[in-house]
Amino acid sequence: MFDKFSERHIGVSNEKDLKAMLDVIGTKSVDELISQVIPQSIRLRKPLALPAEGMSEYEFAAHIRDLADRNQPYRSFIGMGYYPCAVPAAVARNVFENPAWYTSYTPYQAEISQGRLEALLNFQTAVISLTGMEIGNCSLLDEGTAAAEAMAMMFSLRSRDAVREGRNQLFVDRNIFPQTLDVLLTRSEPFGIELIVDDYDEYEFTGREFGAIVQYPAADGRVRDYSDFTAAAHAKGALVTVAADLLSLALLKAPGEWGADIAVGSAQRLGTPMGFGGPAAGYMTTREAFKRNMPGRIIGVSVDRLGNKALRMALQMREQHIKRERATSNICTASALMASMTGFYCVYNGPEGLRRAAETAHLAAATVARALEAMDYKLASTEFFDTLEAEAEAAVVQSLALEQGINFYYPSEGRVRMSFDEVTTPAEIETVVSIFAAAKGKKAKTVKAVTESCAPTALRRKSSYLQEPVFNAYRSESALMRYIKKLELRDISLANSMISLGSCTMKLNAAALMQPLSLAGFQNMHPFAPADQAKGYMDLIAGLEQDLATITGLAACSLQPNSGAAGEYSGLMVIRAYHQSRGQGYRNVVLIPASAHGTNPASAAMAGMKIVTVACDEKGNIDVEDLEAKAKEHSSELCGLMVTYPSTHGVFESRIREIVDAVHDAGGQVYMDGANMNAQVGLTNPGYIGADVCHLNLHKTFAMPHGGGGPGVGPICVAEHLRAFLPSHPVVATGGDEGITAVASAPWGSALLFPITYGYIKMLGAEGLRKATEMAIVNANYMSAALAAEYRTYYSGETGRVGHEMILDLTSFKKDYNIDCGDIAHRLMDYGFHAPTLSFPVHETLMVEPTESEPKEEMDRFIEALISIKRECEAAAGQADNVVANAPHTARELAGAWEHPYSREQAAFPLAWIGEAKFFPYVSKIDNGYGDRNLCCRNCE
Repeated sequence: MFDKFSERHIGVSNEKDLKAMLDVIGTKSVDELISQVIPQSIRLRKPLALPAEGMSEYEFAAHIRDLADRNQPYRSFIGMGYYPCAVPAAVARNVFENPAWYTSYTPYQAEISQGRLEALLNFQTAVISLTGMEIGNCSLLDEGTAAAEAMAMMFSLRSRDAVREGRNQLFVDRNIFPQTLDVLLTRSEPFGIELIVDDYDEYEFTGREFGAIVQYPAADGRVRDYSDFTAAAHAKGALVTVAADLLSLALLKAPGEWGADIAVGSAQRLGTPMGFGGPAAGYMTTREAFKRNMPGRIIGVSVDRLGNKALRMALQMREQHIKRERATSNICTASALMASMTGFYCVYNGPEGLRRAAETAHLAAATVARALEAMDYKLASTEFFDTLEAEAEAAVVQSLALEQGINFYYPSEGRVRMSFDEVTTPAEIETVVSIFAAAKGKKAKTVKAVTESCAPTALRRKSSYLQEPVFNAYRSESALMRYIKKLELRDISLANSMISLGSCTMKLNAAALMQPLSLAGFQNMHPFAPADQAKGYMDLIAGLEQDLATITGLAACSLQPNSGAAGEYSGLMVIRAYHQSRGQGYRNVVLIPASAHGTNPASAAMAGMKIVTVACDEKGNIDVEDLEAKAKEHSSELCGLMVTYPSTHGVFESRIREIVDAVHDAGGQVYMDGANMNAQVGLTNPGYIGADVCHLNLHKTFAMPHGGGGPGVGPICVAEHLRAFLPSHPVVATGGDEGITAVASAPWGSALLFPITYGYIKMLGAEGLRKATEMAIVNANYMSAALAAEYRTYYSGETGRVGHEMILDLTSFKKDYNIDCGDIAHRLMDYGFHAPTLSFPVHETLMVEPTESEPKEEMDRFIEALISIKRECEAAAGQADNVVANAPHTARELAGAWEHPYSREQAAFPLAWIGEAKFFPYVSKIDNGYGDRNLCCRNCE
């Protein structure tokens, strides 16, 4: 008999601890508590239609290996934005497979995030250097959505005159990746942006354009000089974005050097596997003049309380969802873990390593090009980086290539495209040439290696790159390993302690779920490979889509959205398409409660919606009467409602069905934000409640790691009447019969991550999933009850209970002790904890979500820490120099001169158990204002 995964995943696994917790809560059983938390009217009457018992870890390991083995990772020369690359084993082992890196949270608490902040700063520095720009962010999601963000950024940068003139045209060069164009189509339409798709060298600007987007090198491989085109765009007041291949920039002139305003793209080929489409770090760089308009997060250099260098997220308005309906981006999750990997890839390889990799790809292409020309094949261009396009009978070439285990890309019946990479070998070059010889009935001649560049002389890079010390210091594996470890030790992750972030659900990312991500059958698949080579992925995807639909009580699922915010946007666009199909495209009003997470109104704004805010009552519940009145008032144009359930306040609102009915009666659809699904699974679900669509944060409820700020996955599940509108893709058939255009570059988004959630569901089974939800609710109510004498829970349900999270009231601390919520957060670092969610959704509060993964001992430590800090606040009242206001305390400060009225021991070891595994913050409290006034977003030391 194997161990049950649920007993390993759920932290409270013995009856003694559970009884003690229930005694504190004041209930006799888990069932009694759940009946007090979740309204009976929405409780599921039957178990989920999934196997009751889950697989053991051993059984799942065998099952997932079998799925990986069903994939056939042929040698891919498909390119199109996805390339085999040499992922350094030292990075794969020490970062990608290391829970200290993949379980950390977004670095909002900068003082305990200095390691990953430096890793992300290295990524920023590398992409800024390669693109020749002045400022960059610390990653986006993928190339297509990065291009769409650039489009929105250029649109928002229009001058007042341009806005008044109604400039709404975006030129897009025809020779761009089709998936990028499709995402641009999706994101442009709600803004009323008109795409002009044409050839860059034949186009004349009319003055109606606000921007232009080109690919460098072009999709068919051509290396083209855009300098005159860019000058012409600027002369007409238009900005230019270039989707640039980062590896090519080791050999080609940087976009910033020929006049581009924004550079975007994917960093996948710099140290992350293809993974059937993702995740990989998207990037964006631009000129400093546009820094206030750049979406996403920027890592900046500042100083701490003691004057030491310290890193933090600069210009906090980067988090544009804080702007709600005024947002120009809904970016929330990024691809931080993959950006860190790319940064370390650049650190390990340095400028000479990148040049070597680029030359390998380029000279392989040049060698094949010469051989093809010798056989009278006509090439699309003789000036290229790594990609060739030849006129040939695609069907004949494909048949011969498949016999050799090779995939090319076939844009039409008469053309074959192939992209080479840093791992191309001379033997593979010989094989490629032999395939094209056989296609002409010839015998291949000996291939002579080309050593001269085929890039245009004027576009060959002369400027240096990656000259910063960090890219020139770590060439041995020992040195890199120690550098990675040094940064790792500056961070708090789930490998250190509980991270009780409300709304963010920082639960266990079990090793059994993470291991399959390293299997070659999953890592080495190209997303555009023929479907019969990806049977393992297809079976996994079909199974996961079905399981998620079952869990949500809905009919169908799309896994394409590659973040939670992308899921929100996709769900709204599906609803929009549904209304349009019924001749009701004028329905554009979305009701959003005042308590909603800021990405809700931001996503609605991105979808072109008019937002009407619904009030909440004094208990934090949606004001049903206000909602009903506004639904009736806007019934002729109501698109739908965005509602989070349980609410953002952590409460199951009893009138949720009335809310759903009011929206449906007014002709709208109900979108349920799945951020809090960890309180629903197995006990209720969106479909049973009456929702039409919901998105799921797989990096929350379904155990994917947060990775220091991403990657995330945000699939949407929909009712039957919305199935037809699920997102499609221009290269690989997916989605509904009337599917909206793509919302991500890859057909199934970040597919490499799917084994995590697939395994979570398969190993828990229906019973384990329900028990996990129940224990998440038990743990939250235990902490709320245990802290009740010291911290008031701000909101609770009608029975006085909370859902899976609670908001602790600190609103009086400033008046009573001259200490604010941020001070408490910093003091928790001295106790070895990451702070709960700060001042959201209520100012000067802490939102705590223990999840089901934490054992009672860890929750008790956290409770003890909060009570101890409360005592410190009381003792510090009226004293400016106190242990809470000065927190956190670094080892360097503790070892130096000491003039504080409190002792070093109180600063560092306020409770006895802290000494057993003390975490010392690397820097003290950071001066954010200094960093914003002196913005530096490169690692120059």
